[in-house]
Parts: sequence; structure tokens; C-alpha cells
Amino acid sequence: MRFKVERDVLINAVQTVQNVVTSRPTLPILSNILIETQTNNIRLTATDLDIGISCVVPVDILEQGAITVPAKRFGDIIKEFPSDNLHVTTKKNNLVIVDSEVCQFKIMGMAKEEFPKLPEFKDKKAIKIEQPKLKQMLSLTSFAVSFDETRYILNGILFKINKNSMTLVATDGKRLAIAERKLLSEVDMELSVIVPTKTVHELNRNLKESGELLLLVGNNQLLFDLGDVVILSRLIEGEFPDYKQVIPAHSENMLKVERNQLLLAVRRAALLSTPDYQAVKLEVFKNKLVISKSTPDVGESREELNVEYQGKELVIGFNPGYLGDVLKNLDEPMVGIELSDSEKPGVIRASGYVYIILPMRLN
Repeated sequence: MRFKVERDVLINAVQTVQNVVTSRPTLPILSNILIETQTNNIRLTATDLDIGISCVVPVDILEQGAITVPAKRFGDIIKEFPSDNLHVTTKKNNLVIVDSEVCQFKIMGMAKEEFPKLPEFKDKKAIKIEQPKLKQMLSLTSFAVSFDETRYILNGILFKINKNSMTLVATDGKRLAIAERKLLSEVDMELSVIVPTKTVHELNRNLKESGELLLLVGNNQLLFDLGDVVILSRLIEGEFPDYKQVIPAHSENMLKVERNQLLLAVRRAALLSTPDYQAVKLEVFKNKLVISKSTPDVGESREELNVEYQGKELVIGFNPGYLGDVLKNLDEPMVGIELSDSEKPGVIRASGYVYIILPMRLN
């Protein structure tokens, strides 16, 4: 195998795939990236057996072939390489040479045959999704995923597709985020799968602000085809909780506030939070909101905001991180928070979106 490529092009390709390479793989080959030549490009592939990602980049093919190279070492060499253009050549015994007129590296690779084959999705129906729409939905839900491994079923996002709508749901038991959008066209299949957090992260990292992707479902596997980048993933097996049961009915006790003002005020109050004293206090009065924080042996803060509110006065505590997560990802200038009682969840609703957050006990 031999090809000529621009350094920056190769750097971007390596960085696209090497995120899925774990530092302590179960098999030595999983530390490597597979490089395969095609007609006028190369395909780079990496996997940890749960998620696989590949990308295609244009190069000048001088000789066809395939090899696997150590992901981190190869990436570091390319990043520090002194020339803008370089050659990559393979020799006998899996020796890989990276060189230019002024610099040369030789590293040992491993044969292509040792690299695990990724599952194929032939004859599977494809669902077309707008990339910016999915990116927005992920930004509104992914922060609510649980990282508690004892509740593995919550360690991902529920993807539901029914006819012409797509719904994403995430929860960690203390908050629930639901985003729903229309598909480009109606599909004659129903889908309900749980996509792991690592896959969600890689998908979000590679989604663009324009264009479309194809979603294909196999046997406990999912494929996202973004064009130059393809992401394959195992699914989380099990039954996602019935989230619809916990969505409260609409409440007339609605607090309307400028979103960015509230976000900044909550962040300021959170500066005094400690692991034992996390909750920020919200005191709601007629057209006034007082946000305060009092932490023993640390300090106190108090801030007033003008709001629209005509309901009953109440005091409620929230985790500032949970409240800040939704506020920084919504794009509406004003946000409405439904507050029915000090011990009942707060609810934020926007177009095609619901966020439910449980209150915290105030110390």
C-alpha cells in the first residue's frame, strides 16, 4: 500500500475515528486503526467492539493495500510531522513508513486480517433524518443521561420513530428530557431502541449544521451514515421506563423569565455549592424571583429577577447543574417554568420539548 496525502486531511481523519479507541483494549488489535485504500481515497476504521466509526478521505493512491496502525502513536506522528504533504507506505512484515523529503518515521503495524469485521447492513430500510435537527435534539436530551452503571438501561438515549415523527428521551431518575420532531417523510416502520452514551457523543461530534443522514437498524445494531463518516453501534438491551406516565399535566402556575438572565443567576448562586449543599433556592413572588444560596462555612448569595408570575407564592430548591443544563441548550429568549408545589417537579415546555426536574430538599 502506498498513498500521498495532505497532513491536515489525515490528521482530521485520524481524530475522527480514534476517539472510540480505548486506552486498555481487550485485544491488542483494538488499539489500532485500519487503513484501507479504495479507488481515489482511503477509509480509516476504529472500533472497541461496542462502537465502530469509519471515515473516507481523498488521497493520491500510488499502490492499493491495507494495514492497521497504532492509533495514538500514528496520530501523534502525523500531528507533529514537519511537512504539509507526506507519503504512507507499507512494506513486508507490516512495517509502515511515513515520510517526506525531510523526515521519515517507521512504525510496526498489524495485518488487516486481525482487525474485527464490522457488521453489514445490506437490505436494511434506511430512515432519512436532517442532521441539524438531530443535533438539536441531542443537545436538548443528552445531558440528562444516567451514568449509574447499576441502572444500565438509562445509560443511553431512547430513539423512538413512529410514522413521521422521531422522539428522543433521556433520564437519570432525577430529571427527564423529551424532544420530538417531524421526519422528512413518513416511514412504514416503528422503532424503539436505546443508543449508548458513547455512541451519542460520537454522533453529536460528527453531525453537521446542514445535510442529511441515513439511519439503519440491524440485529441489536444501529448504523448512522453521515456520508463521509459512518458510525455503527451496539444497542442497550432492555425495556426503557414508561416516561409518559411521569409527564405532569399542564399547570397554570407559570413563571416566565428571560432565559439567559436566569441561567447566569443560577450559575452565580452555584458558585457557593458544595457536594453536601447543592440546592439553589428559588423564592417566587408576584412578578419577582429571588435566587439565593446559603452554604454553612462557605457563604451566602441573593439575587432578584423581574419575571412574569401571577400564581401562588412558593419556595423551591433545584440542583443548579440540572437547571443550567436545559437553560443553556434552549434557544428561546423567554422560558416558562411550571411550578405547582415546593415538593413537586418543575416543568419546562417548549415547541416539541418537555423537561422535568425534581426539586431538592433545602438544607
